[in-house]
Amino acid sequence: MRKLLSGVCALAIAGALSGVAQAETVFVQAGRLLADPATGKVETAKTLVLENGKVARVVDGYVAEPGGRIADLKDSFVLPGLIDSHVHLTGQQGPTSRLDNVTQSAADEAMVGAGYARKTLMAGFTTVADLGATNQAIFALRDGIRRGDVPGPRIIAAGSAVSVHGGHGDINGYSEEVMHVLRPTSVCSGPDDCRRAVREQVWLGADIIKITATGGVLSNTAAGLNQQFSDAELTAIVESAHRMGRKVTAHAHGVDGINSFLKAGGDSIEHGTYLDADSIALFKKNGAYLVPTLMAGDFVYRIASGPNNFLTPAQTAKALDAGPKMLAMARRAHEGGVKIAFGTDTGVSAHGDNAGEFALLVKAGLTPLEAIQTATVNAADHFSLSAEIGSLAPGKAADLIAVKGDPLKDVTELQRVTSVIKGGVVYK
Repeated sequence: MRKLLSGVCALAIAGALSGVAQAETVFVQAGRLLADPATGKVETAKTLVLENGKVARVVDGYVAEPGGRIADLKDSFVLPGLIDSHVHLTGQQGPTSRLDNVTQSAADEAMVGAGYARKTLMAGFTTVADLGATNQAIFALRDGIRRGDVPGPRIIAAGSAVSVHGGHGDINGYSEEVMHVLRPTSVCSGPDDCRRAVREQVWLGADIIKITATGGVLSNTAAGLNQQFSDAELTAIVESAHRMGRKVTAHAHGVDGINSFLKAGGDSIEHGTYLDADSIALFKKNGAYLVPTLMAGDFVYRIASGPNNFLTPAQTAKALDAGPKMLAMARRAHEGGVKIAFGTDTGVSAHGDNAGEFALLVKAGLTPLEAIQTATVNAADHFSLSAEIGSLAPGKAADLIAVKGDPLKDVTELQRVTSVIKGGVVYK
């Protein structure tokens, strides 16, 4: 069943990744090439031939043919385009965030998202999963990038998160009249209503289902960080999503919500702050992925403890509690053999700074190569897209980046991306 689901999910997500074919042939002359991060093998003096948005072949030496474009990266380290498994492109946390919620239309959010999408692409991220945004805004942005209307990473879009009434993902902290207007239709109570919410999200265009299994730091309510969906609701959500060919990922901090979601057959956990030994065993049993989002924990803690804190009192208390615990959580998960996919929760921290996550992963005990694997081959596997992205081989998407230094020695080199090609198009 899991293999069948992976195939169906891959078809669903591949539709979101399909793009406009590019006629231009590009000869990428790479000084050093990490074509498949799974192996860790770095080759020298190679040329990648890109045709119609895909890698046509990889050859020895520096070659070119008449009529093609040369991308001279002989002085650079080339690797696959990066994948961020958790972003929020249509906004960014700041002092005006609560006001933006009631002054921006879905069209405004899509335009804001277009700007942040370009920043994300230029930072070297050629594919992202957007895990929480207004349906109309993010689906329009996803489709516009796919058509080539605006530059940006390929987007796997969840749209509005499936959430409990009054919990994280619902609208909180405004007058009752405003909250009724802003409440998304993906909010639900009871197994049957949650099945309805999942099916509606698929109907409206979701590539993946994002749920909020526990309370969250940035919801403006003092409702804690523990489990909010019932076990029966979690089971209904996962079964409904899988029946409609969608994977389910859960925002989850509290260990009760983490473990209940994994027991229900969920596919991945975002954050995972309070995971324990039982969680690690469930991750491994299910083959589920952890997306640690260490930048988000670091960011909210720094804001909450700093002199210019713009968070509300409820948000501040949770940020001071959860933020400092996330690095140790990732270390425990890594040491326990949990599969990790790169994700930042960018939109909490600033768009374009996504690669800062690599240094935090290394601080949590991953080697630079392992950190790179989380954002390439691991993330591709997480989304059942290993045949499309994550490494550079004939037939795969022509998504690649370059840096001047060696990221296997200093992973912060990935914060200084000098070249970006997505789908065979040279953007930087």
